[in-house]
Amino acid sequence: MELNPLVITNARLLGGDSVTVLAVAGSISAINPSELPDGAETVDAKGQWIAPGIVDLGVFATDKPAFHFGGITRAALMPDGAHPLDHPGMVERAAKGGKPDLWVHPLAAATKGLDGKELAEIALMKSAGARAVATGRRRIADAGVMRRVLSYAAALGLTVIAHAEDEGLTHGAVATDGEMATRLGLASAPAIAEAMAVARDLMLVEETGAPLHFRQLSTARALDLVREAKARGLPVTCGITPAHLFLSDTAVGDFRTFARLSPPLRSEDDRLACLAAVADGTIDILASGHDPRGPEDKRLPFAEALPGMAGAETLLAMGLQLVRDGHVTPARLFDLLAANPARLLGIDAGRIEAGLDADLILVDEGTPWQVDAKKMAAWAGNTPFDGMPVQGRATAMWKGGVRIR
Repeated sequence: MELNPLVITNARLLGGDSVTVLAVAGSISAINPSELPDGAETVDAKGQWIAPGIVDLGVFATDKPAFHFGGITRAALMPDGAHPLDHPGMVERAAKGGKPDLWVHPLAAATKGLDGKELAEIALMKSAGARAVATGRRRIADAGVMRRVLSYAAALGLTVIAHAEDEGLTHGAVATDGEMATRLGLASAPAIAEAMAVARDLMLVEETGAPLHFRQLSTARALDLVREAKARGLPVTCGITPAHLFLSDTAVGDFRTFARLSPPLRSEDDRLACLAAVADGTIDILASGHDPRGPEDKRLPFAEALPGMAGAETLLAMGLQLVRDGHVTPARLFDLLAANPARLLGIDAGRIEAGLDADLILVDEGTPWQVDAKKMAAWAGNTPFDGMPVQGRATAMWKGGVRIR
């Protein structure tokens, strides 16, 4: 079926100037076109922001209703699951999981079974649709294996996405060392476990020249190492979730299992350091870490509950809070949410430019609403932001020029 041209008028481009956007045959054709084609579908944005659809890097489930609510048009799927994405057939199936109204970009398991020992068939998985390589929820403890993963992935033009916690320190821990963990009697690990893992992998990057992305960093020490590595020109990037920007370890008080995350919530000093790293450009990507967990995983004693949060629906609103608080501009926010993750994955998306896919969202940045775990679109509502008043939401979405909501 032929797709009618799409014209969106009276839209503020990333919160700035008012523009008209024209999409033809599923791609962005022009910004402020001199003339409009006949038969176009016209949408009046009424002053709302127009932004690229969010590219969410590192989700743990294909949760289409939650992604649509949150303005996410593309999701990079972590290889963790009942059946790890360590085989071309699994990758190919995952890549088809969201079409036509959501693009799922599988991340290939770095090692067979994600056990950190034997390299998986990365080249075959790239041919099947994998857009990057990931170590999964854990890091690869064997430095020799990690070096081979980096070298092999780089030869294939793929970035490795790594978890950053030294397992020798974090084994059995469910919280970060500090007053809160002590008061609650929780097994904890020092925050330097993250920096130690980062330091080793940065040395391997320096040795191999291979690009590496740390999926979630949450401590001042680790971010300082990345900042210094970038200054030396190493091909390293890093990401974070809103939880580590807006919550500290005090959020686990009363043994709140919705705040049981990996990495665990950190001290207030580390949280402030993370905000500074977003503002100065050290952090490249803001992701949801979407990991829905049902009552059977969360309605347990804190130490027995599984880590994870349903983050897709709150990602945009919390990002807009960064704008309101003066940490980032609207344009920088959508670099974090869309342009930078798209670049890492090697896909022509994440920006509003002629020739790219018309993956677009309208954003009412001032709409107030309250996060309610019981009413979320996600198949589980395990959000640490439950009950929090927020502002801003996606009001309309197009995937390849086709309206999704």
